[in-house]
Amino acid sequence: MSTSRPFFDDAYGGRYLLVEPGSFIMGDAHMRGSKNERPAHQTEISQPFFLGERPVTQAHWQSIMGENPSKFQEGWAAGLRPVESISWDDAQIFIARLNSADAEQVHLGFTGSWRLPSEAEWEYAARAGTDSRWSFGNRDAELNDYGWHAGNSGASTREVGQKKANPWGFLDLHGQTGEWCHDDYAANYNEHIGNQTPHSLAGTHRKVHRGGSWFTESDSTRSRARASALPGLRKDGIGLRLVWAPQKANVRDDTPQNNDNPLP
Repeated sequence: MSTSRPFFDDAYGGRYLLVEPGSFIMGDAHMRGSKNERPAHQTEISQPFFLGERPVTQAHWQSIMGENPSKFQEGWAAGLRPVESISWDDAQIFIARLNSADAEQVHLGFTGSWRLPSEAEWEYAARAGTDSRWSFGNRDAELNDYGWHAGNSGASTREVGQKKANPWGFLDLHGQTGEWCHDDYAANYNEHIGNQTPHSLAGTHRKVHRGGSWFTESDSTRSRARASALPGLRKDGIGLRLVWAPQKANVRDDTPQNNDNPLP
């Protein structure tokens, strides 16, 4: 990770890295992926946000929720595995409790709020300026160095942060667990409007999750690969990664907080 990228740490062992505005071609511009990744379209990320360097861990979830629903709790380091077996609805409750507890918390001179990433934000961060199948390139032989999947996981999640980071410093985006996004799922991108706002679709009953998981084959872990599930589904291959969105400068206190890496 570049030391110049602003970040802050929370009280639960998590680190959140700044994702700056920019644009990218979202989806499959090379006609090599699934039909649900088309049409490829220009997408603008107009607002900065902070994304979790790693997925939310079991220890973090239990600290907020008072219980741990995860299937894979074996071993002394289980708290450092990603939380899973949580639904999209469960994630919303977790986030609401975080926001209630952190309403006055200042990071890098700003107050803000927690939420799930939009699908566009997730792909933008996962690709990290690349146009290849994965952030590290096009060869699935290299996937073992960057993620946990059906070929190397040992039929289980693993402690977060053991594999190499992508070019922007994010870990465990390819495999490990799928990660809920805020968006309603659409079967293709025909109606996507090309910005970072979560896609809303009347009449749908499914939510997006991204990244593949410990039990999926390599193709499902690609940066552009998409999946969906009912919002009430709890599955041992789906967890979450948090976004913290800055909202306003802190004007109540002139003392910088967590400001070793201030916003540019």
